Amino acid sequence: MADPAALLVSIGHQAGGLHILQAVAARCPPHSPLQPSHTQTVSASRSNPGWHMLGEETEVSKAAGTQELEEEREAPGKNPKEGDESGDLTPLPRPESLAWPGLARRVTLRETALRSKLSRLQEATSWLVEVEQTLLLPLLQQQPLSFHPKDSIEFRNICSRMALQREGQQFERDLHEAHQCLKTITEKLICSLAVVPSDSCIPIRSALRQILQNLLAM
Repeated sequence: MADPAALLVSIGHQAGGLHILQAVAARCPPHSPLQPSHTQTVSASRSNPGWHMLGEETEVSKAAGTQELEEEREAPGKNPKEGDESGDLTPLPRPESLAWPGLARRVTLRETALRSKLSRLQEATSWLVEVEQTLLLPLLQQQPLSFHPKDSIEFRNICSRMALQREGQQFERDLHEAHQCLKTITEKLICSLAVVPSDSCIPIRSALRQILQNLLAM
């Protein structure tokens, strides 16, 4: 059995883990795929004469090159094969072959999945803390419940390890353990509320089941 003070301690550890998750997420924000933005494209087209934007400028370039070639063929006494350097139609470089300074590197599917899982774990933790503070704590003042604050302590410890890691195998293991620990906390809360006959537990159980469902879908 637990009193409100014990629940507050448990919530405090979960909130501490949430704060660490937020710091970790801010440290490694998601990157964008390797695609130039509209502003970068326009700027580069002005600074690099070898770049032609797709669309109207490409069509204009092709038309101008064709017209020059026809004029050289029709000029008397001049062999098209013997033209000077200005008549040499050199293929333009493909857009994707150009180097774009300042663009983010291409993100792998593995990195994208990790960042998505980190974000969803952060959201689930925030939701759980809110449910405990606004719904479970008032109920505990009327009805004693059984829960396990040691799991909340373990959750914060795992998050603290994550803060010391860069993205790698250890980071992935810690992220998985934090996910499993939060799932265990939610499941035990649901089991504790199952023995309470009060109708006031219905919205709490519903919210906890939704959190658990989101965790299981990760």
